[in-house]
Amino acid sequence: MSKRINRRKFLLYGGATVGTSILLKACGSSQPTASSSPAGSSPASPAASGGDTIKVGILHSLSGTMAISEKSVVDAEQLAIKEINAAGGVLGKQIEAIVEDGASDWPTFAEKSKKLIDQDKVAAVFGCWTSASRKAVLPVFEEKKHMLWYPLQYEGQECSQNIFYTGAAPNQQIEPSVDWLLENKSKEFFLVGSDYVFPRTANTVIKAQLAAKGGTTVGEDYLPLGNTEVTAIITKIKAALPNGGVIYNTLNGDSNVAFFKQLQGAGITADKYPVMSVSIAEEEVKAIGVEFLKDHYAAWNYFMTVDSPANKKFVEAFKKEYGSDRVTNDPMEAAYIGVYLWKAAVEKAGTADDLEKVRSAAYGATYDAPGGMVTMNANHHISKIVRIGKVRADGLFEIVQATPQPVVPIPWNQFVTETKGFACDWSDPAKGGKFKSA
Repeated sequence: MSKRINRRKFLLYGGATVGTSILLKACGSSQPTASSSPAGSSPASPAASGGDTIKVGILHSLSGTMAISEKSVVDAEQLAIKEINAAGGVLGKQIEAIVEDGASDWPTFAEKSKKLIDQDKVAAVFGCWTSASRKAVLPVFEEKKHMLWYPLQYEGQECSQNIFYTGAAPNQQIEPSVDWLLENKSKEFFLVGSDYVFPRTANTVIKAQLAAKGGTTVGEDYLPLGNTEVTAIITKIKAALPNGGVIYNTLNGDSNVAFFKQLQGAGITADKYPVMSVSIAEEEVKAIGVEFLKDHYAAWNYFMTVDSPANKKFVEAFKKEYGSDRVTNDPMEAAYIGVYLWKAAVEKAGTADDLEKVRSAAYGATYDAPGGMVTMNANHHISKIVRIGKVRADGLFEIVQATPQPVVPIPWNQFVTETKGFACDWSDPAKGGKFKSA
């Protein structure tokens, strides 16, 4: 892969997801046209599992800026569906995937989600990447009481009854990485990010965590999405950290290309200025150039280098299906997980059409995922292992830290004053999406 990429190809990745990859969100002007279902309409039509198939929707960007990342997630979801169908399907029926293009445009995501629910009558939708796309479709799924499986790590501060989140909550990515840095690198942090919801929310969490644990935020700066003028930020970093320290990076898109290249050019190297990123995975390392990222760090739940039978099987199957030069990454694994957890819930419920039964059946579902055993919690997030990786010379990650057990997800952040003490539990109607815990 070329070490240089143009602005359209090196995407901007999303909002809450904040990120699992390097990419950022695009916004469009088209407006949804599909009509909404009347109030009180059935959450799902029996047509979703009519005949010999069960219909599901796949809704990601196949065009536009986000396509470079989301196409790989579609590949992972389709691989899971192919494997399930080869093993006999779900409830004796084959899964029929209806794929729609969100086109890197938030209103289009909302429009296509309505189409999948109202016209195609799917049993579930696997989709979205950026928080912006997720926020755009959320009212649709809530109005229609339908079900979205969302595969990206994100900023938290959300807990919808109609979304199952298979990426990381902040306490499964951001917070553990800050703890590791405080213990192993430095107590002085400079925060740099793109100017949108995920980086700003992430940095709010980080600043509160540092204040609680004896760390110091020595600086904080943002770039507009897509901006590559990083010289001023690098000057500020050198002034604020003259003797070295941590750079916590929530930049997205081509800003990262310029940032890492100019860091190296300014003599800001990983030995004294380790950078921790939460939006850079295996594909982004190759896109930026491993020579600019070697020995820097990233926090994820999954790396391609995880040493387990389940991951070996996953990587081999993915390469066999899509090419030996392909890599796997965290968002792809989370998307793959989502399909298998949905299958488990449907089989336990004995139906794909009654979404209330499927939703309840999902609680407690487990899966031996490539990244380790995962469990779906009643807060619609999964327990999963947290890992810190260091970029190797081959562009993959050496795993330098992993939690011994899966970490239970906490959607409402406990360092941020406004949400401290709140929790989510959809198994109890009296608690729901946000309640004050003991």
